[in-house]
Amino acid sequence: QVRLVESGGGLVQAGGFLRLSCAASGRTFSSNTLGWFRQTPGEDREFVAAITWNGPSTSYADSVKGRFTISRDNAKNTVYLQMDSVKPEDTAVYYCAASARPWITRVSADYNYWGQGTQVTVSS
Repeated sequence: QVRLVESGGGLVQAGGFLRLSCAASGRTFSSNTLGWFRQTPGEDREFVAAITWNGPSTSYADSVKGRFTISRDNAKNTVYLQMDSVKPEDTAVYYCAASARPWITRVSADYNYWGQGTQVTVSS
């Protein structure tokens, strides 16, 4: 079992920045991929970014490419999402997720474990 706990959400003005953290505990797989998704009311969960646990491979949604950066600290079992130049449309609940697959995947069904989510609100 893998437990994921997100933190760092909050209210930020458009053009500002925010950093989300996701601490993993329990059984952590050295070959897992970790990802960030987001969801707004009435919408499906949307892929944001992903990173392989033991390699440098990353992937981003087009809507955040160039503004968001995913990184990880293996010693701390933590994954980060640096959100720069945020926009009102980035407002959502952000979820951290872990996949048993060792490769990058953008499909939410490929992720086995999910955090509880953290709210990010961007004001205009």
